[in-house]
Amino acid sequence: MKILILPGDGIGPEIMEATVEALNALDEVCGLKLDFEERAIGLLALEAEGSTLSDDLMGHIKAADGVILGPVDTYAYPSPDQGGVNPSAAIRKELDLFANIRPSRARRGVPALAPDMDLVMARENTEGFYADRNMFFGSGEFMPTEDVALAVRKITRQGSRRIAEEAFRLAEHRRKKVTVVTKANVLKVSEGLFLGEVRDVAKAHPDVELTEVLIDAMAALLVRTPGAFDVVVTTNMYGDILADEAAELSGGLGLGASVNAGDRHGIAQAAHGSAPDIAGRGIGNPVALMNSAAMLLEWLGARHGRDDLIAAGGQFNDAIDRGLEDPANHTPDLGGRAKTADVGKAGTAEIRK
Repeated sequence: MKILILPGDGIGPEIMEATVEALNALDEVCGLKLDFEERAIGLLALEAEGSTLSDDLMGHIKAADGVILGPVDTYAYPSPDQGGVNPSAAIRKELDLFANIRPSRARRGVPALAPDMDLVMARENTEGFYADRNMFFGSGEFMPTEDVALAVRKITRQGSRRIAEEAFRLAEHRRKKVTVVTKANVLKVSEGLFLGEVRDVAKAHPDVELTEVLIDAMAALLVRTPGAFDVVVTTNMYGDILADEAAELSGGLGLGASVNAGDRHGIAQAAHGSAPDIAGRGIGNPVALMNSAAMLLEWLGARHGRDDLIAAGGQFNDAIDRGLEDPANHTPDLGGRAKTADVGKAGTAEIRK
């Protein structure tokens, strides 16, 4: 099974090195027969190939069984016509990765503002208010005059339904609770369409409880009663914001894992950015990317009917958790002094046990 490694920008190469080290150990211990290929993406690719994401690289991404994508520094990119393509947006749109799945859970030994949190955010990933991916041609954000800026949000029945189905599928394997988050009391047409599809999907899952919460209330409830939520399904922008909030409450964005999935492709990608201010210092937290890689293995296992990959993903997560129980393996974002490589080696050691 071919896994494409794309280290990215900033701290990306450092956290990717730690992740791949642990994956190699997992491959050896579990006999997964993974085939890793590494390619440049982002600023290094721009320097070498004239594009942060070339057509050739996109071809490699499509051909791989799975991809692990490091963080990218889009703020440092030139305009798209000069090669500065946003890899995250372009890949999600080109591969139709409609589901951004982001778990947030408190862990033993890690300080957390919400020690009872254990939820999964199922975020629609291809439309909504993201102007770079909601139009067939052009951008959903435009200025008819120099003093007026407008933005168009796209909500489709298909997009709403398929993320709802993904949320209920997740809930069936968890605590059988789905919370749908909207602003349907104000945006009655677009949010009403999304909410209606979620309600309709719920009818096919009578054993799963559906709760409806408005976005402003949800932002508060994540702080007040985080343990009340199991699977949260929502539109693109709400999901992006709420998932970051949940990650911070559970210990920090350095723990924020995610997988971007469609019907045919899956890409592991940490929820945090490239952190150029600490790049090269070896103190970035690799846990989010490591957990994302574990999620990718589980996704691949489910898609290809390989129980060994599903089990290996769980084993990888368990090894990371055991490593984090020791404060000596906490990077500065968690209040510790560990280096990126130390965390990777701790996870690797736990896997080999």
